[in-house]
Amino acid sequence: MQAKIPATVVTGFLGAGKTTLIRHMLENAGGRRIALIINEFGDLGVDGDILKGCGIETCSEEDVMELSNGCICCTVAEDFIPTLQKLLDRERAPDHIVIETSGLALPQPLVRAFNWPEISTRVTVDGVVTVVDGKAVTEGRFAHDESAVDAQRKLDENLDHETPLSELFEDQMACADMIVINKSDLLTEEERVALTARLRADARKGVQVVTATMGALPVEVLLGQGIGAEADMEARHELHHHHHDHDEEDHHDDEDDDHDHDHDHGHDAFESFVVTRPEISDPANFAKLITEVIRAHDILRLKGFAAVAGKPMRLTIQAVGPRLDSYFDQPYGAGPRQTRLVVIGQAGLDRAAITAALSA
Repeated sequence: MQAKIPATVVTGFLGAGKTTLIRHMLENAGGRRIALIINEFGDLGVDGDILKGCGIETCSEEDVMELSNGCICCTVAEDFIPTLQKLLDRERAPDHIVIETSGLALPQPLVRAFNWPEISTRVTVDGVVTVVDGKAVTEGRFAHDESAVDAQRKLDENLDHETPLSELFEDQMACADMIVINKSDLLTEEERVALTARLRADARKGVQVVTATMGALPVEVLLGQGIGAEADMEARHELHHHHHDHDEEDHHDDEDDDHDHDHDHGHDAFESFVVTRPEISDPANFAKLITEVIRAHDILRLKGFAAVAGKPMRLTIQAVGPRLDSYFDQPYGAGPRQTRLVVIGQAGLDRAAITAALSA
């Protein structure tokens, strides 16, 4: 049976930096064929024009399909599903699909749509990424310009204009598998630590909270979460009942987090290193050790191979946060039988302590 194509849903308020994050991802795709679906409110596809005109080699116009209607859960059967099917039916299917929701969209109806029979056997929700404006949230707001968000919302008479932004924000948090605190360069270290702790405490267990500047996240952190979110709707249901029960789409230009600062696009905000150790004797105990080390050091990703004493096959190990998968994949070749693990996390990992723990 053919493996399902993973899809990542990127949500967050207008101005949080979703488009910038996606652009950075496309520029650093590393050979992955990433197809992009933009769910827009209104007739003008501003973000689509930005991305189509970006000149990025991996971003061909045929990979950008815009949905111009405002309300995805009302029109999903007529518009979103056929769009997704069109992508899946292409002679050369994408490696990964990224769906950018609009500024006031709630991701839950979109994630539910992946249970539709037409697509459920072909595609899965790799994870929901919620982007927040770190500076605004720290200051008690939910967007850089809340009045602009409300003005956009009033353009659609079908929406409940009375719902506080705080409730919409909480619902976006409730669905997230990863929360990206963007514009973190505008925060002090104390503010960054406090906001990270607060959002992590409010999120579901296992949700990763990372900080970013200009949406610069390593692709291997953003993609490959392997959540299967559509099969886990009970844990991520809406906290608030919204009028009209279809969830608003509203968004014209999310490029406004290009604030006047010089950045190196945040690559130094993440680090990775390799831990090499001899054969292991007990895969189950080693998996437990890895999980403990990941929790203790807030490691985002860990992947690699282990040599197991007495086993001719190589043990593949992949961890996303505390969730770990391992399986024997192929015989060891002529090289040395050793265990090599790549550790990925935000800058400041205690390499010595992690290496010592994984070598125990």
